[in-house]
Amino acid sequence: MDIGDVTLEVEVTGGGEPVLIIQTALTADELRPLARHVARGGGYQVFHCHRRGYAGSGPVLRPGSVVDEAADCHAVMRELAIAPAHVVGASYSAAIALALASEFPHDVRTLTVLEPPPVGVPSAAEFRAASARLSDTFEAHGPMVALDEFLTQLVGPDWRHDAEESLPGSVAAMERDAVTFFSSDLPALLSWTFEEQDAASIRCPVLYVGGSTSGPWFAEMRALLQRLLPQTDGSTVAGAGHLLAATHPGETAGIVVPFLRRHAITPPPRLDETASPPRSI
Repeated sequence: MDIGDVTLEVEVTGGGEPVLIIQTALTADELRPLARHVARGGGYQVFHCHRRGYAGSGPVLRPGSVVDEAADCHAVMRELAIAPAHVVGASYSAAIALALASEFPHDVRTLTVLEPPPVGVPSAAEFRAASARLSDTFEAHGPMVALDEFLTQLVGPDWRHDAEESLPGSVAAMERDAVTFFSSDLPALLSWTFEEQDAASIRCPVLYVGGSTSGPWFAEMRALLQRLLPQTDGSTVAGAGHLLAATHPGETAGIVVPFLRRHAITPPPRLDETASPPRSI
């Protein structure tokens, strides 16, 4: 679909209330299994949006910006006439989802975030330093070396095996799109902030979902969001790490879908409604 200066690929699954799932950084289809589980939950039409520079979407033609990415998502919602919608983001795209809910509060019915990047917390400086080192590695040695360094740090030395086990073909996709991540997403992340004035305009119900083994960076961010957004419900996927949407999509959807149902846009669908096969627009 065309929005302004770019064409974005959107995969549509199911039928019913609209759920916009924003593709996260590095892995174009990391959230696809979650999207399918949510659609199969019944009563939801899931729009999985690929961002600039990923999969079938157009190239990045501007400096990376979380707020600009949120504006892209809002343009998709407007073009598809799906506002207000439930909005879901994970990691980097959770930052986009937070910006979307802050900038366009009337168009977000609920907000679900899976472990947003740590900003404004004690570990933020450590996180930013690690991200800056990745940028240096990318500049000095190229995207493949930086990719291995990043995912070894985030997942472990067996990240290739783990990624393929969770989502076959994901390693090749990450290698294909790594330049977008290091040249656009990472600088955007380093310039992103989320403060009291950003949270003040978010009025919708919020759900934070984390993994039990994700570590202190994300535990601190969870505590910050629950302080800035008192309407935030929190839940944890046992045995999961930061890539919980890919490694535990069923368990994650089992938390997300009941939250969406508690905050429905419309009355519940008939029980005989089922998810349709995915299609791209």
